[in-house]
Parts: sequence; C-alpha cells; structure tokens
Amino acid sequence: MIRQLLASLVVLAGAFLAWAFFVPGAQETLADYGIALPFLPAAEPLVANVEARGPAAGPRSGGPVLMGPGGRPGGRPANVTTTAVTIATVNDSLTAIGEGTAMSSVTVTSPSGGTLEELLVRPGDRVEAGDVIGRLDAETEQVAYDRARLASEDARATLARQEELARSSIIAASALATAKLAADTAELELRAAQIALERRDIVAPISGTVGLMRVTPGNYLAAQTAVTTIDDTSTIDIDFWVPERYAAQIVPGLPVTVAAVALPGRSFAGEVSAVDNRIDPASRTLQVEASIPNDENLMRAGMSFTVALQFPGEQYPAVNPLAILWSGEGSYVWKYENGAATRVMAEIVQRNSDGVLVRADLAPGDAIITEGVLQLNEGMAVNLLDGPAGVGAVQAAETAPRAPAN
Repeated sequence: MIRQLLASLVVLAGAFLAWAFFVPGAQETLADYGIALPFLPAAEPLVANVEARGPAAGPRSGGPVLMGPGGRPGGRPANVTTTAVTIATVNDSLTAIGEGTAMSSVTVTSPSGGTLEELLVRPGDRVEAGDVIGRLDAETEQVAYDRARLASEDARATLARQEELARSSIIAASALATAKLAADTAELELRAAQIALERRDIVAPISGTVGLMRVTPGNYLAAQTAVTTIDDTSTIDIDFWVPERYAAQIVPGLPVTVAAVALPGRSFAGEVSAVDNRIDPASRTLQVEASIPNDENLMRAGMSFTVALQFPGEQYPAVNPLAILWSGEGSYVWKYENGAATRVMAEIVQRNSDGVLVRADLAPGDAIITEGVLQLNEGMAVNLLDGPAGVGAVQAAETAPRAPAN
C-alpha cells in the first residue's frame, strides 16, 4: 500500500513539473496564486490597460482587461477567431400539392325518357350554353304539340267571334267569359306541349368543352341518364392544404405560382380565390383554393399541381453553430467588440446546416467568436487571429491598445 502511494505521488509530481515547464502560461498562473518555485525562472506578468492607483490596481476606463484564472485581472489574452453575423429569413415560402378542377363542371343528363336518335357533338368539342348536343325521338310529342296548337288557334278564333257579338249585345257576358277561359286553357295546353317537345332535345347548360360520351344513338335513356360532361376550363381552380401555422398569412388575392406534373418546364401564375373557414382537426391543416387562368387551354381538370406561395417571412440573426454555448440561463454566444469578449444571450430559433438562427441583440456584421470560446470570461481581452473584427472593433482599433502576442 505504501509503495502504491509513493508511486502515485511521484506520478503527480512529474505531471505537475511537466505542466509547469511546458504549458504556456503555467508560470503566470502559479504567480497569480502566489506560488513561486525556486527552480523556475521568474515569470513576467502581462497586463494590458491596467494602471496602479494607490495600493490597489484596477483597469483603465474604456479598455479591456486581461483576465486570469477565476476571472481575476492578469494573465495572457486568449487567441480567438470570429465569423460575421448574417440575417436569415424563415417561413417566407410554402410549397404544397394540389389537384385542379374546372371553374364550372356539369354532368349533362337526359331531360326525359326516350330513345336517343342522334348526338350532335363529339368529345373535345367546344359548345356554348344552350347549344343542342343530342336529340331523343319526338314523334309523339310533336303530334301533341300540333294538336295543342290547332286547339289554341280554334279557341282564339272562337273568342274573337264572341267578342264581336258582345260588342253588338247579341250574346250575354257569361258566354264571352266562357270563350276567354277556353282560349286561355288552350294556350296553356300549347305551352305544355311545347315544353314536352323541347325536352326531347339534350341541351348544354354551360359553355365549355365536351367530355366523353356515355351513351350512343339507339340507346333508350331514362330521365336523368348521364350523357356526357362539360367542363369550363377557362380558369382552373386548385385545391390544396397548408399547415395551420400559415393560416393567418393566407388571404384571398395572395399571388401563387403553380407547376403541373404533366407540363414540365412550365409555370402558371394566379391567386388565392378562397380560404376555408376552419382548420381540419385531424390533420391540423387549412384548405385553400387558388384560381389560375388557362388562356392557352393547356391545363385540365384533375391534373396534380405543385403550388408555391411567398410570404414576408421572419428575419433572425444567423450565427456559426460553433459559437453556441450553454449556461444555466440558456444559450449564448461571445461577441468580439473593442478587443474584448462580451457575452450575448441567444435563444435558438432554428438549426440549419449552415447556421443557427437565434433571437438575440445582434446586428449584421457583428463579429461572433467561434474558436477559443471555452477560455473566455466577460470583458476578457482577446487576440483576433482570423475573421471579421466587427463594426465596433474597427472603429476603436486606432484608440484601443493591442495586447502583446504570445
């Protein structure tokens, strides 16, 4: 046991002597603590900007202090390198995937039952609202219409004769009223027959492009049988979803840019046309609709689109990741200013591969210490080996004395 203790003491003594002889600044550190070894040469203390005033010594006003162990004045200045603070913008853009729909889309159906006699359009044709695109057999309805027309003409002629006789006071007023009622009834029957005849025509309800036909001539169509679709694609509406955090920034009229998977290399501009009034509780997203003019008729309903939006965003100082340190109060960085190190609290906002965005009292161009940070104290004088000196340090370079190099 005694041999092990002696061996340990010898090892410790050897380590101490090696540190005292070979580690730069070791002699000054021993001198700061009042330890003088007789076999070591006396160390010359390095003090910058310290002026003796009476029995005590203190720093000159306005100059950095060379800090020794424990934060006491004295010792050598630390060697550091710096990088400049830059400003980065986050949350300034958003990309989403959406699906295009036609501005107006209608499924054309048969207005009544019957046999389809003919189709007057083909898929892809452009039609206007009110154009006839197909016809059902209409012989029965045509006969009914002709009969109603003749009955109406006869009733009108009878009414005209009764009115002539009434002016001569030959017939009673009740007979004239009966003739008027018969004429009006015949007119209503004629209108009903005309409507039934018109319903044998299949009419386009909107302007647009005709889709594929779902029936062929000769088919018997029940009422409301789907015949085809018509899409008005003069404007394409794109539905997409955005995260909840963008809800306050998306308003109708916000410009958007879209690109279609089916149209590589092309982009189209439009704007937000509608925003839903609630957040989806399951996905925490908001549904948005954008309208894109389709003047070249290149986009079609059902296409998938990549939607890009731009926002003002939020700006934060960006610092080198090596500059971030932690204390009991939170994260902080060392700022190089007037030849000394100053601690600046820096709350981390976002970590990127090329920098850390922080919420701190920093300006673009400020010099942030990235190497030599572990040996720094508040107000400690430092030697700048590489990197920007910062605006404040450049302005004070002519007046602030330089500490001697190691």
